[in-house]
Amino acid sequence: MASTDIAILYCYSDCSVQLEKIREHIKPLILLMKLLFVCLLGIGDGARILAPFFLPVKSHFMMTDAIIRELVKRGHEVTFITPLSLAKENLGPNYREILLPKYDTWADISAMMKTKSALDMIDMSKLTHMRLAQHIGIKSTDFALAHPEVQELIYAKDKKGKFDLLLVEQFHNEGALMLGYIYEIPAITISTFAYANYFSQVFGFVNPLSYVPNVFLSCTDRMSLWERLENVVISTAEDVVREVSYYPQQDAVIRKHFSSLLPRVPTVKQLEQNISVILLNSYMPLTSPRPMTQNMISVGGLHILPPKPLPEHIKDYLDNAEHGAIYFSLGSQVRSADMPTEKLQIFLEVFASLKQRVLWKFEDDQLPNLPDNVKVEKWLPQADILAHPNVKVFIAHGGLFGMQEAVYHAVPVLGMPFYFDQDINIKAGQAAGYAIGLDYRTISKDQLKSALHALLTDPKYRANMIKASRIFRDRPLGAMDTAMYWINYVVEHRGALHLVAAGVHLPWYQFYLLDVSAIILAISLLPILTLYALSRNIKSFRGIRALKKEAKTE
Repeated sequence: MASTDIAILYCYSDCSVQLEKIREHIKPLILLMKLLFVCLLGIGDGARILAPFFLPVKSHFMMTDAIIRELVKRGHEVTFITPLSLAKENLGPNYREILLPKYDTWADISAMMKTKSALDMIDMSKLTHMRLAQHIGIKSTDFALAHPEVQELIYAKDKKGKFDLLLVEQFHNEGALMLGYIYEIPAITISTFAYANYFSQVFGFVNPLSYVPNVFLSCTDRMSLWERLENVVISTAEDVVREVSYYPQQDAVIRKHFSSLLPRVPTVKQLEQNISVILLNSYMPLTSPRPMTQNMISVGGLHILPPKPLPEHIKDYLDNAEHGAIYFSLGSQVRSADMPTEKLQIFLEVFASLKQRVLWKFEDDQLPNLPDNVKVEKWLPQADILAHPNVKVFIAHGGLFGMQEAVYHAVPVLGMPFYFDQDINIKAGQAAGYAIGLDYRTISKDQLKSALHALLTDPKYRANMIKASRIFRDRPLGAMDTAMYWINYVVEHRGALHLVAAGVHLPWYQFYLLDVSAIILAISLLPILTLYALSRNIKSFRGIRALKKEAKTE
């Protein structure tokens, strides 16, 4: 080989080494740029967002508050209409809050249920559940729209260009969509629950009731004949009630507050046609596969943050749980302290027989006859506790946010559902093999002890939960970044009606192809009707001939 070739080869080799060194040095920079790009997905030029959220239910704000905080953090200006204040968090100059007085939802629940405890809601019928949710939605919408500062927004003179986007909850507060209408801005809705039967009409797709269960039922996507029949009956009843009762009442609320401003007030159904995107509090495997349109975006779990340090006394209690710990909480609405004495005694006796420690969210200062291995607190940082490695079982009511936290941190669940979607959430966990469900009304010491023993000692529950956790965490983009991307997308495109299915504009008889079915039925019946008419004519003709013959004979 010539000396020049050798020199070139050495030079090339040296350059390759140098390039490799440079590549290694800039790898962190490339990674940083990628991370910055992901962060920038949610940032436009600082959009002005109007966010009216009327329903005063704390659990619903876990998702909403997380989104509001992130929007402000990413440079957007947010006007938040809320009954639950974030003012103490000092979110900065980009955050403006209109604080609503709390509408007393429990007054309505007590009137319908004749009770003062959420524990008794377990006995409500499915249709009562639906009516209650709709009733609270209508009342809280009317209550919020009448607030003086909201009235100022409604009757403001210079509306054009004041806001870029409306962000509103998809939970029986459709009257809030009117604010987007009068400010001429696109709307994004947030579903703090996973899914609802009526989404099929709102977003323009046919919901296959053969394998998509109604949220109020205790079914999975593998239904028996009778479960499918119940699913059809309940879902049809929900559609009818929504059409003949709910929509007219919500329309009346809108007319009450906007008819003096507009010559013609749109209906709720017309307002729903202009929803650009819905952010769903769902993700696999907590929600089974089902049809969705392109503007239905799953972002379940976006409220879950990296664990924060626990209060020292809680940390010590869990750290020193040699045999593990059980966390017991029934959420923000159902109070363990309201349990009757005989129910409390069941839990206390079973807990006393365990070698595990129990950390119990209990709303009263004291609980008599408390075993040595049980600690009660009025408030506990649930997600941070579930992240502790010594927590082995979560006793829960099956609320969606708690189930998401349990799945994220891979803690098997013992579920006691009470109302709304809790039953279906626990059933999904049972079907996936990471939960056991018990009926609070009939629970016994033997049932509770057996269920806890299975969850603590049978490795299949832990293995199934780890599998579910991996599925829930594995996403092309994080839940919050996904939500921020689509919010920015709608702002940048000034709406995303190109994502809206044409089905939202069809009348119900076209949507369900009843007009086509009627034509097919008519065509199918035509030969039969023709034959029937011919046979009648022939019979009539023969009858006439017979009469004529008789007349001639006489």
